[in-house]
Amino acid sequence: MFFRRSRMRNYGFRRLIPVILAALVVASLVAFTIRTTGIPRLIRGWPDSSDDISSFADVCVELEIMDKPKLPIRTELSLRLGKKNLLPPRNLDLFPKLARRHVKIVLYVHNRPQYLQVVVDSLSKVEGIGETLLIVSHDGYFEEMDKIVKNIKFCQVKQIYASFSPHLFPNSFPGVSPGDCVGKDSQLKCEGNADQYGNHRSPKIVSLKHHWWWMMNTVWDGLEETRGFSGHILFIEEDHFILPNAYRSIELLINLKARKCPDCFAANLAPSDVNSKGEGWENLIAEKIGNVGYAFNKTIWRKIHSKAREFCTFDDYNWDITMWTTIYPSFGTPAYTLRGPRRSAAHFGKCGLHQGQGTGDTCVDNGLAKFEVEEVDYRVNIKSSWDVHFLKKQGGYDEGFKGWGGWGDKRDHELCLSFAYMYHNLSSSLC
Repeated sequence: MFFRRSRMRNYGFRRLIPVILAALVVASLVAFTIRTTGIPRLIRGWPDSSDDISSFADVCVELEIMDKPKLPIRTELSLRLGKKNLLPPRNLDLFPKLARRHVKIVLYVHNRPQYLQVVVDSLSKVEGIGETLLIVSHDGYFEEMDKIVKNIKFCQVKQIYASFSPHLFPNSFPGVSPGDCVGKDSQLKCEGNADQYGNHRSPKIVSLKHHWWWMMNTVWDGLEETRGFSGHILFIEEDHFILPNAYRSIELLINLKARKCPDCFAANLAPSDVNSKGEGWENLIAEKIGNVGYAFNKTIWRKIHSKAREFCTFDDYNWDITMWTTIYPSFGTPAYTLRGPRRSAAHFGKCGLHQGQGTGDTCVDNGLAKFEVEEVDYRVNIKSSWDVHFLKKQGGYDEGFKGWGGWGDKRDHELCLSFAYMYHNLSSSLC
């Protein structure tokens, strides 16, 4: 009897052997596919408890993950700056704690020290600035810019450096490489792809879009200070004059957005028309997302990040035009931002971002911000009782615009995509 039962068990096991072998073969094929081609990865946006986008909450977004980011071999300066990115914020002795529901601020800069000093001075007068963390993102390294930031004493401040900036690679990609095609060069032996207008890449120009994308990926997914932060981050630039009521205004707008405009993607300190001071109405305004003082949360970042390939291959060196014409329209709903009827930040200066990056072509207009700060600009001038006025007809670039070019080189596309996935691990899921 015992022998019969043992034989039956052995027979049953032998019947399972083909099934087990088949399962092992399938598992091996899947593992091989993951190693060679990468796999799609599902990522959930994290809405914070008080502010949600109803159509995005509880939805996993499928991302196309590359097998391995292909980043350039680092120069010595690039490596040193990368280590600086790991340093803790300064001024912790002066401001040991951040406010519980603070809005972090990111100031991204290039090489216009006369502008940066104006912005820093304006930030020092902002009510509530000591409650938050200011992150300054540098496009490369410029000593005078670095010195201005190191003198900031009015809040916690952390500096990060785009360690793959073209400005750090004088003799190789993403900087100027020997044998690169130049202008409309059509030599068969030169390296590079022309844009839609026949022009080859300019490292100083492409650095604008690279820096913005590197900064976004680093701030949301790469920094210890922000990696677990799901709230709003306010983004400003070195040529944005910040009025004293800006921080309190963005706090209020973020809170009102959840109730007054739940489908708004962001909050803004200024109109999308950089020349506008605001309408002066007794209404909140919902319009297209502007590039002066804009704030959004991690839920929206996940939506943007899911469109990495579209962002990285659209032939325009401007990050904002790429967003307006390609990314926001792909979300399926109007990309509104909420703002007040009077600006709390303003664009100033004549020099473009790509000027002043070289050794002898610095653009100079004295960097004087001739803004008269009025009494009303010292306090929040937005009322919670106001209704929202939607600006349906909005100027700017329409969906379908093909771009201004400057972004046709496949190497820039690949580097941009590498930035998108350099902080993501295929073995873990955020869903």
